[in-house]
Amino acid sequence: MKLHYESDRIYINHPVTGLTNAEIFFPEGSDGIHNITHTIVDKPLQGAGVAGLLTLAVAEKLRAEGKKTRLTCSYAVKWFAKHPEYQDIVVE
Repeated sequence: MKLHYESDRIYINHPVTGLTNAEIFFPEGSDGIHNITHTIVDKPLQGAGVAGLLTLAVAEKLRAEGKKTRLTCSYAVKWFAKHPEYQDIVVE
């Protein structure tokens, strides 16, 4: 799966239709801290680890850029709880 990057969103397009079928949003606040707000995965991809792949991509991107994140997306809260190696980028 090919990930596509924007400043506040990472997404995956269907290889045939080109339509977005999975995405994660992490807008940057006025304080410079990103907020992971939504992770959306279409039904055919659910359970295949796509949400985890997107969340990992955000975590690695933000860490590489020296940025921090808040977590309001329920999936992201669970993912970061299972991956303590990324707690350094989470702001409570």
